[in-house]
Formats: sequence, structure tokens, C-alpha cells
Amino acid sequence: MADTTGAFVGQATQPEVLLYSRANRHGLIAGATGTGKTVTLQILAQAFSDAGVPVFAADIKGDLSGISQLGQPNDKLLARAQQMNLELTPAAAPVIFWDLYGQKGHPIRATISEMGPLLLARLLELNDVQEGVLNIAFAVADKEGLLLLDLNDLRAILSHISDNAKALSQVYGQVSPTTVATILRQLLTLENQGAAQFFGEPALRLEDLMRTHISGKGYVNILTSDRLMQNPKLYSTFLLWLMSELFEELPEVGDPEKPRLVFFFDEAHLLFNEASKALLQKIEQVVRLIRSKGVGIYFITQNPADIPDTVLGQLGNRVQHALRAYTPSEQKGLKAAADSFRANPAFDTLEVLQALGTGEALVSLLDVKGIPAICDRTLIRPPASRMGPATDQERADLMAKSPVSGVYDTTKDRESAYEILTARIAKAQAEAPPPPPSAEEKAAAKAALQAAKEEERQKAAEEKARQKAAAQTMKSVTSVAVPIIRSMGIALGRELLRGLMGNSKRR
Repeated sequence: MADTTGAFVGQATQPEVLLYSRANRHGLIAGATGTGKTVTLQILAQAFSDAGVPVFAADIKGDLSGISQLGQPNDKLLARAQQMNLELTPAAAPVIFWDLYGQKGHPIRATISEMGPLLLARLLELNDVQEGVLNIAFAVADKEGLLLLDLNDLRAILSHISDNAKALSQVYGQVSPTTVATILRQLLTLENQGAAQFFGEPALRLEDLMRTHISGKGYVNILTSDRLMQNPKLYSTFLLWLMSELFEELPEVGDPEKPRLVFFFDEAHLLFNEASKALLQKIEQVVRLIRSKGVGIYFITQNPADIPDTVLGQLGNRVQHALRAYTPSEQKGLKAAADSFRANPAFDTLEVLQALGTGEALVSLLDVKGIPAICDRTLIRPPASRMGPATDQERADLMAKSPVSGVYDTTKDRESAYEILTARIAKAQAEAPPPPPSAEEKAAAKAALQAAKEEERQKAAEEKARQKAAAQTMKSVTSVAVPIIRSMGIALGRELLRGLMGNSKRR
């Protein structure tokens, strides 16, 4: 069933094949939890890889990592393959593992400048006023030639505009130090969530996502997202940034025979939750125009209603797994999903959507003229690679042999806004004259001087008293000792005289 013109998705009344020449017209894989969306993603990713098309996909549960290992089909899968007249040969795709946290894959980083104020505002959950101040920070950094690479740089430039708020307000509009303080607090929250590891260098090079293996197969780039999903804002903002970078950097190629890259966006509803009007416009622009760059984007979500109509209308290739409708809002979404297909006169689309089993889907793919085909109930083909995750050892072995091994593993920290502004502050402090003492400092100095004088006066008084006491003691001793010495002198004189006289007489 191999087809060099497209990816065999499954068997309906006829084979359902996603044409490579129409794969850049984007697509949707939808369905309730447990209905087979991940397997469909795995099938398509491997088909694109086999055709030499690089793939980027988020791995939410870890199951997609099995695409890197040979499949081990059981009797059920072999029976399904036989039913489709498909020879199920075990195969694996060349894989590069990535991880924003650098634990289960090569680190992915972007600089603050590359992310830009619009996406950062979403990530930091800023309001319009705060986003305006963030835009001013980027404008000042650009004017002063300050590189914004990591969170330290962003923190430094925000402090810089806060310190110079009065002067900057005359040029850029109101800069409130209070607003800056709020943004800095949000930065701290983001850092505590582990996002600091994402910002910095070396930044991801897009060409490393568009590699082909020596065998001619396209590499499947798998973003490990089990931990990343604990911070859904970072997850969705990162993937939007990556789509935007592809849109900005890649040249126009029109409609190629096969895509240059296929991008799978799992849990796509997170992209649109609480998105501002400006952000929704950016998403719509990227999705509408990126196909001319040869990039196909495939959204994976539970219900098509999760995606705005302006974006949903751009998704030509659709694989819709079973939907469940228990609440009024779910029933409304079910009807909207059914109405989005070209009706098949052979069945009621609404009824079939609820009756589909695991591994089945309603499929509508673009034909050679780019027209969506009538939807048909399709039995999805079994994958040739492993259904289930790769082991830690298998993952480690692939990372060691990866073509980007050692390229992104060590962080680089070159001179940027943080270092330059810190040096400016240090120089200004060294050159500035000492500031005049404040009233409190003057009062403290005066009190210290008075205390010193009082201590000196007390010491002088104590010394005077000591000298007086010593003199008094000396006087007392003299008054007693002088008479004694005088009487002793008289007696001694008499004795001497008597001795002298006595000696004269004897001669």
C-alpha cells in the first residue's frame, strides 16, 4: 500500500491517502481521549519521515517516543493490516529528542529578543498597560544597543527604565515604576516555574529541526512535554514562537511537491485559551501564510470547537475520531464538528461521529485540486513503529548518537544588557561625589560628637581627681615623716659629735 505521492492513513470505501503535495495546507486530528489521536499522529509522522520530510511534534504522554523503535505487531494489528491488504513491516524513524528542561532531550533555548514583547506578555499574563511598558523596555534596549538574551537581561532593562522613568516618559509615554515592579514579580513567578532554562544561548537554529538522515528519511523531532504540560502557558507560547520563527525565517516556496517541515501541535486548545485579540490575529496570520513557506501545521485537540473558526477554516486535511456529547455545550460542539465535513449521502455524519470505535475516524483529505473530499468512515492503519514509549536507555542511546549532540548542551553567557547596565551603575557610583548627609545622619553625627566630648570631660575629671588624691596622700605622708627624720638627724648628729670628741681626748 506504499504510495510515494502521499501517506496512507487508512481504509474506507477506498484507500485514504494524504497527498504530500497538499500536506502544507494544514490539518486537524480531533477526537475524545482514548480514541486513537496519538496513533494517527504517529502514523502520519512516520509517513512524512519516510518521504524525507522532517517533522516536529510534541510528546505529551511519552507514547510518541516509540516511533524511534521497530514495531512489534500483535495478532490484532496484523489482522487489521491484512484487512487493508497492507504488508505491515516493522520500521522506525530517525528521532531527535528535545526538552525545554534539558532532562529527556537536548535543551531548547530562545533569547528574550527572539520571543518578543507580544509573546512574553502572554507568558507573563500581563494586561494592556503592563504590555505597553514591556514594549518600551524593548524599544529602549534596541535604541541603546543592549542585547536581551536571558531573564537577567530583561530584569536589568526593566530596572533601567524604572530608574529613568521621568526622562523616558517624555519620549515613550508614561513609565510607572509600580507597573515595572509588577512585571518583575511576574518574572520571578516564571523563573520559579523553571522557564529560566528556556531563555538564553545557544538559541535553537531552525536548520537543526529540518535535518534529513543519511538514509534519506526526515528526522522526527520530538519535544518531551510531560513536565512542560505542568506549565501550559509556556508550552503553548513556545510552540507559537516556533511557528512564528519558521514563518519569519523561511523563504517562500509556494506549493512544493512535499512539505519542507510538518509541525504537529498537540493539545492545541491551549494556544487559544485566553489569547488576546492581537495574539489571535498573529496566530491566524501565521497559519494562513506559512503554507507558502512549505510548512504544514497539524493541530491535535479533542474537539474542533476548541479552535477559532478563522483558523479552523485553514485546515484542509481532517481526521476526526469519535466525539462524546453529554452536556449541551458538548452537543453543540459535536454538531459543529459534523457540519464542518462535506456530507456523505451514505450515512448521517452526526450519528457516525458518536458511534466510531477506537482506531476509526471520519476522514476528509484534500484532492489534487485542493478540494476537501467527502468524508468517509475509515479504519486507521496500524503503525509500523512501536506503540508505546521508548525506554530510558533507548532514549539515552539515541541522544548520544544525535546529530546535535553537544551543540546545545552547555549554556553560553556573553555580554548583554545585564552586564553592560551593571557596569554602568558601578562606574557611576565610583565617579560620583559622596552625597550630602541627610538630616538623620547629621543628627546622629552631632550626637556622636557630644557623646565623645562628654566622655573626654569625664576622663579629664577622673584624672584630676586621681591627681588630687595622690597629692593629698603625699602631704599626709610628709607631715608624719618630716618630724621623725628631723629627730633622727639630731640624735645622729649628737652621736657623731660625741664620738669625735671622745676620740680627741684619748689621743
